[in-house]
Amino acid sequence: MTDQISPLTLEFCGMKFTNPLVLLSGCVGFGEEYTRIKGFSNKDVGAICLKGTTLNPRLGNNPHRIAETYMGMLNAIGLQNPGAVSVVNDYLPNLDFTETRFIANVSGSTIDEYEEVTRIFDDSPIDAIEINISCPNVKQGGVQFGNFPEMSAKVVEACRRATTKPLITKLSPNQTDIMENARCCIEAGSDAFAVINTVTGMAVDINNRVPILGNNQGGLSGPAIKPIALLKVHEVYQVCKDKNIPIIGQGGIT
Repeated sequence: MTDQISPLTLEFCGMKFTNPLVLLSGCVGFGEEYTRIKGFSNKDVGAICLKGTTLNPRLGNNPHRIAETYMGMLNAIGLQNPGAVSVVNDYLPNLDFTETRFIANVSGSTIDEYEEVTRIFDDSPIDAIEINISCPNVKQGGVQFGNFPEMSAKVVEACRRATTKPLITKLSPNQTDIMENARCCIEAGSDAFAVINTVTGMAVDINNRVPILGNNQGGLSGPAIKPIALLKVHEVYQVCKDKNIPIIGQGGIT
């Protein structure tokens, strides 16, 4: 019997995806958590994006880190991770790279850190690299890299210098002009986009009159943000459609 190619198979930045379903960063840790559930296989999805990784280990934010909201959830994990070298040495060897595509998610507090984390993953079997430009820039008073197109471009340029693997820039909805940001990132070397990251929000304990999250604010996900995600994907598509730049649409789907 001749093997049939699934109609869901597609090519993304030169990579073959068995289907268009991508598990987003943070959903299944560093790739092992999904298969801990009986009957689940990494072959079920086209790609898995690993948890956000920084150059040095991070303990993350103080509790509480999660708060349920109407039609959604706020999270403020704080990029808890063991550091890029540990991920490459201790976690990637446990993954079967024949089952699906694995994408690293890189973060940093300086442009140099982004470049170094990208370089570490470049020398690994990881298939592609997603750039989380929603991190605070410690050299610019803590403002997020992704809030300003010029700053976003500098991060992408640094990561581009460090790898030949496909670069996917994850864009935040919490910015003034996502289309201009996308243009700058393309010029800097981004091969694709992931749209959107979470929407900044807050939950309050009305009895004690204090924020529920230990970090005060967090990222809102869930069905409540789907209309925002659809709009931002549409806007970024206007920039990408004539440049053959693919988009991973995300936000409010599950």
